[in-house]
This record gives sequence, C-alpha cells and structure tokens, in this order.
Amino acid sequence: MTVETSKRKTRHELRSEETKRSIAEAAGRLFTTRGYETVTMREIAKEANCSHTTIYLYFKDKEALLEQLAIPPLQTLEAAFIAAMNQLSTAPGEKLKEMSRQFLRFCLSHKSMVSVIFNMRAVRVDEVDPTSEMNRLRIRLFDHLTECVNQLIPAGSATERVNLGRVYFYVLNGMVMTYLYNEEPLEELLERIFPLLDQSVDIVLLGMSCKARSGSEAGQ
Repeated sequence: MTVETSKRKTRHELRSEETKRSIAEAAGRLFTTRGYETVTMREIAKEANCSHTTIYLYFKDKEALLEQLAIPPLQTLEAAFIAAMNQLSTAPGEKLKEMSRQFLRFCLSHKSMVSVIFNMRAVRVDEVDPTSEMNRLRIRLFDHLTECVNQLIPAGSATERVNLGRVYFYVLNGMVMTYLYNEEPLEELLERIFPLLDQSVDIVLLGMSCKARSGSEAGQ
C-alpha cells in the first residue's frame, strides 16, 4: 500500500465518521422534536443530507440509531455513579448526594437529549431481563441509586425497595425538569442549585425514614 493510498483511506475513514456523526445528530434532533415513533429513516437521511441508502450503511434501523445516541452517555454516567459508590471512606448519605449531583450535572449538560437518553423505548425499572443494552444500562443506573437509598432506608420487600428508588428518582427528575430550559451558564447554575439539591436529599430521606418508622410502629 502506497503512502497516497494510505492517505486516501484515512480521508475516507474521516468522511465516514463525519457522515455517521451527522446521521446520529440528525436522528437526535428529530427524535427530540417529533418523537421516536413518528420519525422515519428516510426523514433522518434527509435531515442529515445523505441518501436513503447511505444511512443503512451505518445503522440497520432506528433502534440502532437510538442506541448509538443513548448508550455512550449512559455508560459515562454509570462510571460516575460507580466512582462515587466506591469511595469507601464516604458515608452512604454523602455518596447518594454525590451521585445525585452527578445525575443533575449530566442531565443539564445534555439538555436537548435527556428524553432520548432516558425515556425513548424505555422499559419498566423492575423489568427482569431487558433485551437491549440501552435498557440494561438504564435499569443499572436506577439500581445504583436505589441501592444507595436502601443502605439508608432499609426496605421490607423487593417491591418496597423499587418504590423507594422511584420516589427518590421523582425528586431528581423534578429538579432536572425545573432547570432544563434555564439559560444560565452550567457551572454557575450548578453552584447555585447544588445546595438546594443536597437539602432536597436530606428532606426526602427524612420523609422516607419517618414513613418507615410509622409503618413499623403500626405493625407492632
């Protein structure tokens, strides 16, 4: 192989990467504005300025496109969660707060893609064996948060454990939605709302603890 052939191959690879990236970005825009179910592969190709046949060279279907958009950021968030959980000298409550801060930072760093990353083609968080890696990642993230909550508020059953995780996630999701369209610079916004997030964690855990105690006393 000559040097010139090698260069042409490199340029071809770069063009391929750019085309693949353009297709994924076009899909993200359309999924966000119109919803996953209504968008067609032909429309994505048009948005990406490529032919209908070209798109299938990179993605076999819409689900493959969705996974390309969702899986890498989900993996990044899971790595941040695991890093927080592995801080052995940190108390469980502080681990939970750090994971919550990471979640808030992540969502507000991916504002236009939050719905795509977490919600599109999602299954229930108590699904036993989801078929797609995307949903396995989503459920693992939920389980990481739930496990941390359960270390602080022990659940009496598997159902109660999941429900405590759901309640906690509702609080986090509420904060995300509150600031999703805020136009402040990210770091300034986070500096302002992280103390509020920490306070929210304390309040929701206190409420869960009180509810658990009242249920225990009622059963005696």
